[in-house]
Amino acid sequence: MHRRMGEAVARVARKVNETVENKRDSLVGIYKAMRSVTEGIHRISLANNELKSITSRFVTTFSQLRELNLAGNYLHRLPEEITSLLHLRAIDLSRNRFRRFPEPLATAPALETIDLEENEIAEVPTDKLASMALLRSLNLRANPVGPEVRLLVRPLVPFELLLSPEEPIPKA
Repeated sequence: MHRRMGEAVARVARKVNETVENKRDSLVGIYKAMRSVTEGIHRISLANNELKSITSRFVTTFSQLRELNLAGNYLHRLPEEITSLLHLRAIDLSRNRFRRFPEPLATAPALETIDLEENEIAEVPTDKLASMALLRSLNLRANPVGPEVRLLVRPLVPFELLLSPEEPIPKA
């Protein structure tokens, strides 16, 4: 049953993506029909679905999410409404196209785990991350992060920060 539900959610997400790309808004009926079942959905994986965007409507429809896996897509930003996911504890955004840390995540109230491995993130809002009280793990491996991120070490921040090893400085 979970597999069928997951496949149905993936179909809806692809349809949403197609609608956004074509600048149409014909999915209102689908969302209304799904509203009755979305309250029980706590975990969604849309990994490797070639998604280019996630709409605010998608986020607000699945308001009870605890885990969201969007790894391996073509995402480069998140809607501000991600902060309305009051129960979201883990998000996997690895292997996408983020160039900046998705700042709406910094104000998501229950986030414990953020995976942003293999993106193109160079800048990270270190001050905002340091204030995320529940954050336990932030994976920024395989990103070209700046040296200021490497200064975020315990006990300055209460979470585990995963980074790729620094490249050695070539000798002249």
